[in-house]
Amino acid sequence: MDLLPVEVKVNIEGDVAAALTALDASRGAMAKRRIWFAEDRDGVADGRVPLLDGGVIVRFRIGGDTDDLTVKLRPCTREQLVGRFSDRFDTEPFTYKIEEDWSGNRRVLAASLVHGQPPGALSGAVQAGADPAVPIGTLQDQFLHSCAPAVTLDGLVALGPILSMKADDVPLDDLDVDLETWSAAGLDFLEASIRVKPKDEDDAEEFTARAERKQRKLEDAVRERGVSLSEHPENKTRRILTALAEAGRS
Repeated sequence: MDLLPVEVKVNIEGDVAAALTALDASRGAMAKRRIWFAEDRDGVADGRVPLLDGGVIVRFRIGGDTDDLTVKLRPCTREQLVGRFSDRFDTEPFTYKIEEDWSGNRRVLAASLVHGQPPGALSGAVQAGADPAVPIGTLQDQFLHSCAPAVTLDGLVALGPILSMKADDVPLDDLDVDLETWSAAGLDFLEASIRVKPKDEDDAEEFTARAERKQRKLEDAVRERGVSLSEHPENKTRRILTALAEAGRS
């Protein structure tokens, strides 16, 4: 079985502006975007997030040079990923990734199918009263039908906007770090992340050990600049979506 890339994340909350300064985010250009997530309308009316609870994420990112619509399974298993979705591919305007997602002691598998679209193409789908399932095309629908057949995309509502800024490849010691802020529903987060890719000569044990060293390096680099890591057990997606669902509760 092929080794999979690992995305290592650390989450920071509290004084995000001060953390950005400490991490020297000004060394990278900060791109501004707005983010929405689709959720089950009836669930949101009860303050719940059923799609997320079922391991399904439908995310709209709007702003910058392109918009994109992502359908993601997280957590998932390799056994779920069948047919053409058992391996990664990149066919414009689609990118399909399978990778491990590490944050603290939490390690899960994630598979995401991203559909890049022209600027403004997705704006109508996230407006009040719109159906955010409309722009989910044949390939993304096939992905869900094949790999998460119990999921239905009827009766969705868009939760957002989450205001986001992102800088890629910010130098932090000898790491190139992506920094992304999220702000919505009274919550502010900063995520610092790196990707660790397997080398041709790696076996599973060697690659895991290297990824763990990189994870420690990232955590240490952030802490050494006086920035505290979040110890909250839930990730930023769950925390913000839960807060947005609560705010929209009928």
